[in-house]
Amino acid sequence: MTDTRIRVQELTPQMTLGPREARHLHVLRLKVGDVLRVFDGQGAEAGAEIMELEAGHAVLILGAAVSGAAETPFPLTLAVALLKGDKLSDVVRAATELGVARVQLLVTARADAREIGAQKLLRLGRVAEEASKQSRRAVVPEVLAPIALADFRWDGQLFVAQPGSARRIMNLLDWAAPVTVLTGPEGGLTDTEVAGLIERGAHAVTLGPRILRAETAPVALLGAIAAAGE
Repeated sequence: MTDTRIRVQELTPQMTLGPREARHLHVLRLKVGDVLRVFDGQGAEAGAEIMELEAGHAVLILGAAVSGAAETPFPLTLAVALLKGDKLSDVVRAATELGVARVQLLVTARADAREIGAQKLLRLGRVAEEASKQSRRAVVPEVLAPIALADFRWDGQLFVAQPGSARRIMNLLDWAAPVTVLTGPEGGLTDTEVAGLIERGAHAVTLGPRILRAETAPVALLGAIAAAGE
């Protein structure tokens, strides 16, 4: 079996790939009879054999199920304020590698942008898919269109990165329910925003003694969770 992994809509006895994925197989110099892995982005993964490979399509036959990369006991969500340029791509890529199941974009008081175009949102979804392939996950995180911070709702625990907090995420983390981490834009969340989240049940946690950039903070929080081995 090769190291190649292809995302498909559904794991079925026979799967047809479109031109984009067929081209990818050609670039990798795979041929009829070669075996690779397929995953559906929802956690299922299996081996598959190439039965047909043409310029515009490929046909795969499903093989035995295989174990994907370990996921957290409950879904892990990253809620992150809109950032400028390619910073969101970097955050989505790293967050995928670190195990998130969903990325919720937020509009906050100091956010670098107030909206995001449909094409950019689509590109972020592709970044998540490529990062999932690279990190051998069987789950592709959703990247959700931005909503106002006041409209954001969560299940389980919410941890908010807040400079000056004395509490550490590892002393509070409980995998009895879903977990969400939330980080702000350059300039951070306002005191009013943080107070409002705490009133709704969030925990403000420290990122250490240094002030981190907006694109570094989510990676630091998620890295702390990943280091715990869950």
